[in-house]
Amino acid sequence: MAAISFDPFNALSDDQAQERIVAAKAKLGSRAVLLCHHYQRADVYRHADITGDSLKLSRLASQTAAEYIVFCGVHFMAEVADILSRPEQVSILPDMAAGCSMADMASRAKVERCWRELATVLDPDEKVTPVTYINSAADLKAFCGEHGGIVCTSSNATQILEWSFKRREKVLFFPDQHLGRWSGYRMGIPMDEMAIWNPDLEMGGLTRAQIEKARIILWHGYCSVHQMFQPGQIDRFRAKHPDGIVISHPECSFEVCRKSDYVGSTETILKTVKAGAPGTHWLVGTELNLVERLAQEVKPEGKTVQFMADTICMCSTMQRIDPQHLAWCLENLAAGNVVNRISVPPHEAVLAKVALERMLEAS
Repeated sequence: MAAISFDPFNALSDDQAQERIVAAKAKLGSRAVLLCHHYQRADVYRHADITGDSLKLSRLASQTAAEYIVFCGVHFMAEVADILSRPEQVSILPDMAAGCSMADMASRAKVERCWRELATVLDPDEKVTPVTYINSAADLKAFCGEHGGIVCTSSNATQILEWSFKRREKVLFFPDQHLGRWSGYRMGIPMDEMAIWNPDLEMGGLTRAQIEKARIILWHGYCSVHQMFQPGQIDRFRAKHPDGIVISHPECSFEVCRKSDYVGSTETILKTVKAGAPGTHWLVGTELNLVERLAQEVKPEGKTVQFMADTICMCSTMQRIDPQHLAWCLENLAAGNVVNRISVPPHEAVLAKVALERMLEAS
């Protein structure tokens, strides 16, 4: 059957789209599993079968009997779902425009150029372990698989660095400099032994001496959402709430992480705040949708949860998956049409899975 055009769905009101999502899900039944990342907008999140962070969602989806994995997240997440799922499962992204600006900051071509330039100073395949944050494209995970490297998440990055240093003396960490820096700091690595590689400059903007001294070479990448959080916001919170508690995601700047009481992944933030004492006041440095949802969940316990930034900042690319796109996607599946399939090329999938499996074994 010919695919159903998206155009009529664009004209649907949110309420109409919600009704059609419910109907299509009912028709599909267990043939489809709907995954929603913690940062997903509320009007989509409400339809989730499974919620969580990106790796957790992919692993749980692969354990279901579902034929279709509909990932309400961003492109790299749907790629991981495709890599880790069974061959007969199909990974789908409701809107192909849902990407990740941080992931886009490190391309395969730029990383390969970096590797070639490092080779003019040292032998990277003997001295450097490439480590990619899970927030990266599949071809970069494949690069790590090919070059003895590994994948990390925001919760296991320090552990993965320890694994890496047991094998080689240096690490090339991409695409998020902040997660790499905070993880290195926690291990006791001096700041002057963590150098920034700017992919737009020859030799990353580094001298030979800086490359030789560096234990961690940090890619010049970052999350646009977590860049919004500033140390001054924490200072103002503490002045107003001396007993307040600050928790931040490690994608925040080093200065924000150092001023926080806790630093952890999205799952860690949720668990820590939920386990906090009744009546506590929290300042949270991560994406707005998660913070607002968490605030409502803990409100009955007398806890207050405050968003760290002074202005609204949410994952704008994940916001592109709206009820209209989800309704279109699910109705096509119910009609027998697969739309927006995410399929990692087999040769890349094999190498990327090697890097992912190294991570799972190491952590």
